Amino acid sequence: MEFSQYNVNSLMYITPRPEIVFTEGSGMWLTDNNGKRYLDYLQGWAVNCLGHSPAVITDALIAQSKKLLNPSPAFYNGPMVELATQLTQHSCFDRVFFTNSGAEANEGAIKLARKWGQLNKNGAFEIITFDHGFHGRTLATMSASGKPGWDKLFAPQVSGFPKADLNDIASVEALITDKTVGVMLEPVQGEGGVIPATREFMQALRALTKKHGILLIVDEVQSGMGRTGELFGYQLSGIEPDIMTLAKGIGGGVPLGALLCKEAVACFVPGDQGGTYNGGPLMTAVGIAVLKELTTPGFLDSVKEKAQYLSDELNKLSAEFGMQGERGEGLLRALKLGDNIGPQIVEAARNMEPVGLLLNSPRPDLLRFMPALNVTKEELDQMLRMLREVLKQVKK
Repeated sequence: MEFSQYNVNSLMYITPRPEIVFTEGSGMWLTDNNGKRYLDYLQGWAVNCLGHSPAVITDALIAQSKKLLNPSPAFYNGPMVELATQLTQHSCFDRVFFTNSGAEANEGAIKLARKWGQLNKNGAFEIITFDHGFHGRTLATMSASGKPGWDKLFAPQVSGFPKADLNDIASVEALITDKTVGVMLEPVQGEGGVIPATREFMQALRALTKKHGILLIVDEVQSGMGRTGELFGYQLSGIEPDIMTLAKGIGGGVPLGALLCKEAVACFVPGDQGGTYNGGPLMTAVGIAVLKELTTPGFLDSVKEKAQYLSDELNKLSAEFGMQGERGEGLLRALKLGDNIGPQIVEAARNMEPVGLLLNSPRPDLLRFMPALNVTKEELDQMLRMLREVLKQVKK
């Protein structure tokens, strides 16, 4: 079907999109309306942790859809209870509230922290966040984010989110007042350019928040569910936060998120939190299937091995083309280009023939790689070969 036959003008314009329509996906591959195939290193922005349309997810959807779709969150359902139980067993947390997105999970974390502050810190409500952090697109999560320009986009902002500098513990301590209820950060700043918090910083942050009796909140929407090589990014530092948010990988492609907390922080009462679709059995059944795959013996070890291989090969590319190296954790990595050529590379890679390559440039001077966690070494090598060809063109 020709692109001109799709009435794309019926969609609200929110971002520029190329004139292709994706019709099928399998593993690391997408196919468009013209039958062209693309090697996909976006995977829905780190959403498809098991690739496009994996059998474990389609099987879970089909099986659950024949049993129960939505009994209402006013009642328990089996998959909701089972997934919550498994998440608490695999983490340091005791309680789970399911959401439909990462922004919704982060909005819930902000509400939970403020409620805890009302009960335990004389109404303290400020949450220290970080420059270049990204927590979602609701008004509160945009205000919590440190994305340049967002403070004026839908002004006035929601107040109560002073900004510190990542990996600078003194900048955090300088912002703590009697109004501070917690600190919130991504263990790896994804949209900010794949900038990891160091182990030392995370440990110092945990010590600092304990010293002042305030909460530590980790936004693991992008870094969670095996992306870093550990099931959750906070585990890299050997610490235990008070609150964690998940989304993206937990659903493997379906809309699912989660807000987790320690028992001492679980202070919501009836009426404080809810949602029509929260914890629905169709989505949580998928979450169970995803978590089962990620916790299969050897799976996370394979993520670490492929992450090291990708890191090494990106550094070789960097040296070959005079770039500035790479960084990241696990299979969330960035190549530092040294020049603002990211958008050119993305377009040239997508337009390659006969097979295209899908890449992401969250900042014009870098590329971000978010493959499926079960990507093969052959698919990594194919991407690296294709990227090398693009770099030869763009960096002439």
